[in-house]
Amino acid sequence: MKFSSNQFETAVLVLTAVLRFDYPADAIVSRYFREHPQLGQLDRAFVAEAVFAVLRKKRILDHITQNGAARSLLLAWMSRLLGLNARELTPALRRGDEQIVADMKAIPIDSLPLAVSAELPDWVVDKLRAQMEEPAILQLGNALSNPASLDLRVNTLKAKREQVAQILQDSGIVCTLTPFSPYGLRLVGRPALNRHPLFIDGTIEVQDEGSQLICCLMAPTRHEMIIDFCAGAGGKSLMLGAMMHNRGRLYAFDTSAARIKKLQPRLARSGLSNLRPQVIARETDIRIKRLAGKADRVLIDAPCSGLGTLRRNPDLKWRQSPESVAELVAKQTSILKAAGPLIKPGGRLVYATCSLLHEESESVVESFLQSNPKFKLVDCDSLLAQQKINLHTGPYLKLNPHQHSTDGFFGAVLTKE
Repeated sequence: MKFSSNQFETAVLVLTAVLRFDYPADAIVSRYFREHPQLGQLDRAFVAEAVFAVLRKKRILDHITQNGAARSLLLAWMSRLLGLNARELTPALRRGDEQIVADMKAIPIDSLPLAVSAELPDWVVDKLRAQMEEPAILQLGNALSNPASLDLRVNTLKAKREQVAQILQDSGIVCTLTPFSPYGLRLVGRPALNRHPLFIDGTIEVQDEGSQLICCLMAPTRHEMIIDFCAGAGGKSLMLGAMMHNRGRLYAFDTSAARIKKLQPRLARSGLSNLRPQVIARETDIRIKRLAGKADRVLIDAPCSGLGTLRRNPDLKWRQSPESVAELVAKQTSILKAAGPLIKPGGRLVYATCSLLHEESESVVESFLQSNPKFKLVDCDSLLAQQKINLHTGPYLKLNPHQHSTDGFFGAVLTKE
């Protein structure tokens, strides 16, 4: 790795800001780049790689540095994990740093506690111990500490998946078909897509395969009324609209005007006319109550800890806590309670999170079923088999990066008798 002293010092500044964990790391990095337009492409690439690499391996780097300072963490990453020698580290070194690096290289990293080896906070590992064996926790943690692949969803209103794969290959972008989702492509590397003609005209969207499989649980049909209850920036809404062949009515609700605003240009590219984005005040908004008993299918992609997305957002594990998870569980329970009355008899409710924790997933669903006897659990394996998707995780959809090469996702399907 070649770098300059200016690049290293910039990385120290940005990482120092990120380590306060006041805001998402990607937002802090993006803001710094906007405020410093003189930074070149190579400068930005080095800073972004360094900051996120440290976040992914922060537990082992904290153990090596024993102080957690941004500068020390970066030196430990470069010397210990990348294996750079003193000559290669020269642009980063100040007087006395040679001895500091030598001391860090001498610190043993064998026989570490499970949470350190798995690159997860202690409280997360404590919760996971109730769900899986220690070797599985280590495999999960190692998978979460590596960067995610770049998955695309093909807009089937505009093209077939195989056709798009060939066009991408012809333009020098290597890709494979996703193993489970019949709509997805997985890219090799991280090529720039924002100026590719297929992206500009809405033929492809960036969307993790796990997210696509949640939409497959919905399996919407033409002429139905569908509600995406927590639509966010609308990735799942766009996929549902295409699965409906641009027919029927599809509502995308969210309490954030900023997130709905991000959906608008994507909607314009998609070619959909059946999708209606709407900002709501809360889950009990009057516009929702007016749809009571009318929805054929409702998707709740509930706000959650996001621990299943640590491959993309490694800082999340340091910005969540047992207390924040408890608050999220209360919110998830409230949203599920509000969405239930929207379903017509025989309709389908899909509850999903990108969490790894039972308390945000199975526990929320089981509590809802106990309080709402009209709803019954539907086997996810059977629903996916009907769509010729060869994936077996049991009654619930449970995806993990070390097993499925997706983000961590949970999905439950309920039907109203």
